[in-house]
Amino acid sequence: MGWITAILASGLARKALGMALAAITIILFLLNLRRAGERAGRLAERLKSTERTHAIQRQMLEAASRRPRDRDALAQRMRDGRF
Repeated sequence: MGWITAILASGLARKALGMALAAITIILFLLNLRRAGERAGRLAERLKSTERTHAIQRQMLEAASRRPRDRDALAQRMRDGRF
């Protein structure tokens, strides 16, 4: 245990330990930044997929609102050539 305090008492060892801690801190920060970027990318992809799904559903609802109400309306629409 005495040799650890002797090493830490050395000025060069303290500087090396400080530099190592700073390097580890920077590496951990960069890894966390990368993970946050990946998460943001996944969220953006999910948002794009959701928007595309909602657009398709809106088109389906609009098409359903324009459908003929009954068989007679369908027959009339087909006679008029609007189907």
